[in-house]
Amino acid sequence: MIAIPSNLNWIQESVISYEGTTYGLIRVDHQKRLVVQGQTAGFEGEPGADAHILLCPLNKTNAAALRARLPWLIPVPLGLRTSAGFGDRLGIATYGHIQAVKGTGVAPILAQQSVRENTRTGRTPQGVMDDALWGVFEAGWRDPWGADADHLKTLADIPPFVAAGYSFYTIDPSDYVDDGAESDSLETLRAKAARLPWDDLRSSLESSVETYCRIFELGPIHLAFDESILLRALVKYGAGVAHTARMAAALTQALGDRPFELEMSVDETNTTTSLFEHFYIASELKRLEVPFVSLAPRFVGRFEKGVDYIGDLNELDQNLRGHAAIMGHFGDSYKLSLHTGSDKFSVYPFAARHTKGRVHLKTAGTSYLEALRLIATVEPSLFRRILRFARERYDTDRKTYHVSALLERVPLAAALRDEQLPALLDQFDARQVLHVCFGSVLERFGNELYPLLKTYQSDYNLYLKRHFDRHLEAFAVR
Repeated sequence: MIAIPSNLNWIQESVISYEGTTYGLIRVDHQKRLVVQGQTAGFEGEPGADAHILLCPLNKTNAAALRARLPWLIPVPLGLRTSAGFGDRLGIATYGHIQAVKGTGVAPILAQQSVRENTRTGRTPQGVMDDALWGVFEAGWRDPWGADADHLKTLADIPPFVAAGYSFYTIDPSDYVDDGAESDSLETLRAKAARLPWDDLRSSLESSVETYCRIFELGPIHLAFDESILLRALVKYGAGVAHTARMAAALTQALGDRPFELEMSVDETNTTTSLFEHFYIASELKRLEVPFVSLAPRFVGRFEKGVDYIGDLNELDQNLRGHAAIMGHFGDSYKLSLHTGSDKFSVYPFAARHTKGRVHLKTAGTSYLEALRLIATVEPSLFRRILRFARERYDTDRKTYHVSALLERVPLAAALRDEQLPALLDQFDARQVLHVCFGSVLERFGNELYPLLKTYQSDYNLYLKRHFDRHLEAFAVR
């Protein structure tokens, strides 16, 4: 091993010697720098006090150079392992996510951002990927990890995620889902079914009737399709299945020989996905040879942002049991995905039990909320301004989210003492208001937030670990 100067403030977990070169991170006045000692070609930086060392900024060029040198910094498909996605809207949470996932056996997706989220935060797919890389490197994580191009809706969404090297692609065909099928008359369903993109589906209405209008015995459940049930599934999801197949074909062409995983997500729709509809979707994706590894239905009840499940837990228990039985019918081919999965603590035991670990938990905005909890603790005056601003923005920013918070239930910052402010992050309405206004808050207050969070990075990491320890407990592979 090459000798490392002892006078540098090394982040010891990051230090690695590989193929004759040593790499590691150091801290300099709350900033981090990459140190490369050995073969430095391809890296940007300045010689350190020791002429044999290059001190490098954590930029795009150096992320690419490090990725080319250290293969474990490249995201890969995770297969059917129990997995969890960790959205990071700030780009500084990966280290804390890894501290929570260590020792659980849960495979992490550490770069996860949607087009919508990138638009609101001003980030790019490459920037999200690079931020995750630096966190993986700092934590000394050597196990497989994934990167999720989340909620892709159009063909135009795909290229920047492919260029950045994402390994997991979540297709969101909700614009093609016809929620009206839930209440349409039989006559209307027949007319709509006739207009489906049958060429893209490589099928016909007659063939679909022949395939599905019978009884399917699926372990503990049986599904008896009739014309009405089938037509509702066809009309509601047929165009969405066709769009998912188009997106999958585009990904296959764009990625060439690079392995990737695909998820179909229909959770952000206005009606639940029945067991019949789940069976239809999975059967059609299989028939069309779409290489999907997970499916995110819209379950019964309400999965809202940043709060626990809203609804009858007994009903959800039975619903998850049914969806898991359908998944099991198709063998070891895909897993169930729980979207809007943050803080659904009452749901996790059901999901883990019924899926027997073939489950993907997708979390997103609560890492940002833990950052706000820290700000409320260390800089209450800034948090008060953020809360007031979020109240002003809520009616606008909530429009693309499923939330039910009411502003009149959010306490006014002026009515609370400083020591009461962190508890707002546990109050239903305040939590949702702060959650959905993240883009506006970061645009307005980012210049104040980021320096504080970097100063208190160690505390933030502890907040994240504590928060996600609770999420992963039920899913730990023991």
